Amino acid sequence: MKKLIFSLMLGALFHSAWASNEVKVEVVAEGLSFPWSLQQLPAEQGGWLVTERGGRLLHIADDGSVNAIPLQLPELFVTGQSGLFEVTLAPDFETSRELLLSYACGSLSANTTCLARASLSASAPYETSEVKQIFAAHPLRKGAAHYGGRMTWLPDGTLLLTLGDGFDYREQAQNLNNHLGKVVRLQSDGSVAADNPFPDKAAGYIFSYGHRNSQGIVYDAARDVIWQHEHGPKGGDEINRLQAGKNYGWPIASYGIDYTGAMVTPYQDLPGVIQPMYQWTPSLAPSDMALYKGDLFAQWQGDLLVSHLAGKRVQRLRLNEGTWQVEQTIEVDNKARIRAVEVARDGAVWVATDAAEGKILRLSPTGSESRR
Repeated sequence: MKKLIFSLMLGALFHSAWASNEVKVEVVAEGLSFPWSLQQLPAEQGGWLVTERGGRLLHIADDGSVNAIPLQLPELFVTGQSGLFEVTLAPDFETSRELLLSYACGSLSANTTCLARASLSASAPYETSEVKQIFAAHPLRKGAAHYGGRMTWLPDGTLLLTLGDGFDYREQAQNLNNHLGKVVRLQSDGSVAADNPFPDKAAGYIFSYGHRNSQGIVYDAARDVIWQHEHGPKGGDEINRLQAGKNYGWPIASYGIDYTGAMVTPYQDLPGVIQPMYQWTPSLAPSDMALYKGDLFAQWQGDLLVSHLAGKRVQRLRLNEGTWQVEQTIEVDNKARIRAVEVARDGAVWVATDAAEGKILRLSPTGSESRR
């Protein structure tokens, strides 16, 4: 058994080194304060929008210069895990100039995950206007943990927003009368999508439930599937195929245990609970997810890229006979915690490190030329 374990460890080390050697890492920008999300602007504007958890919205130009975009979010709450989360462009952004931003709002004794809409000026230096809160998850809760906050657009123009369980309120993830531990589906103006699966529960917003703290969600157009991942407790991080009206188990079914070592539940599977398509034990704390489409890494088409906080790496997973499998592990910045991952139009992969002196990095194949 010792020989087998040693062999597996050597294989993992060799695989990690091989992965890093074929990927070139360039520093695009540094000195950012806990960057949380990345959003590429249309080609005619150029550059990227980046959020910092402390509440700043930044524009990183093609030359790597960083400029703050004035932004005043209603009731922004910043402490612990709370703050500004993700920015996404409305599907009609090129004509409407609308952004959507997820963030924590309220106070330490009464806060929640909120969604705001804003308009971005047409040219740099950018400004925001018409900032308006359009959704607030209920109920308000105490503490500053487990907000979710990731978003993805569906082909019908509706938006999925992930919501955490609030950490101390985990049993509420099974309660359809609130938004804790749910994924909600809404219109771009914040109103409820009319055909959601529980129209008479929690104002009709719930799309799926039984989630712990989901910080990765993407719509896979080629497969017409929604992929989502979430943090387990100590073990049991999950990748799920998200479906309307389904129960994903937390906390009545889990592959993880509590941080104290106590059992959260004796069940890993229960009738009516959707099993994960992949699970990480021990936990790596998945923080974001992107679907690869591009030319630079041609062999990665259709693969998932998952960034990790505790795992301090990016993993590439491939769907094989209905199961996600890790194909590659990439350590991008001296084992830094990784908060965000996105695929650029040119096929390069951009990541953000989770640190007080955070960096934005660009990953491309070794030997390729930078085309920023």
